[in-house]
Amino acid sequence: MVFTNTYSLQGSDSMIDINGMAHVILTVSQFDAAHKFYSGLLPEFGMTKVNDGPDLLYYVGARTAIGVRRCDPSFNNERFEQYRVGLHHICLRAKSREAVDQTARLVASLGANIVRGPEQRDWAPGYYYVLFEDPDGIRLEVNYVPGAGLLEPDASFGSAEDYVRKDGRDLVGAT
Repeated sequence: MVFTNTYSLQGSDSMIDINGMAHVILTVSQFDAAHKFYSGLLPEFGMTKVNDGPDLLYYVGARTAIGVRRCDPSFNNERFEQYRVGLHHICLRAKSREAVDQTARLVASLGANIVRGPEQRDWAPGYYYVLFEDPDGIRLEVNYVPGAGLLEPDASFGSAEDYVRKDGRDLVGAT
């Protein structure tokens, strides 16, 4: 099936002005463990809990919101698979390299599996990050990119090989 755009703003003087990401909801099978993990993590990011119900934990702040939702009972035995259709990982932007380092220490103290980092990579000029997993294995990243990052003149999008997979494996260590 092919979808076509039947409405376009091309030729219009206006552009849709997006102002960041409003929220993301993560559906988890280990709700109690995820509740504990995110309740330790998100307040440290300057986020405020606005809902703490039996099936949804929801924090707002840092110019976004993150919700943690209990999965349907038929999926209780499942874990996150990064290359399944849907979410690959979520990345939050830090204001400094030190904040990335603080995040690494915090998530380690919360028992998270740190997949990689903190370290610098060439995905954008000065790209510094930590990649970790929540109790369901959902991957989260916190990164810092100085200045305009990829919008700097002559900036490049790292190595093209970082995003190539062969036989179900990354050719290079991509997030």
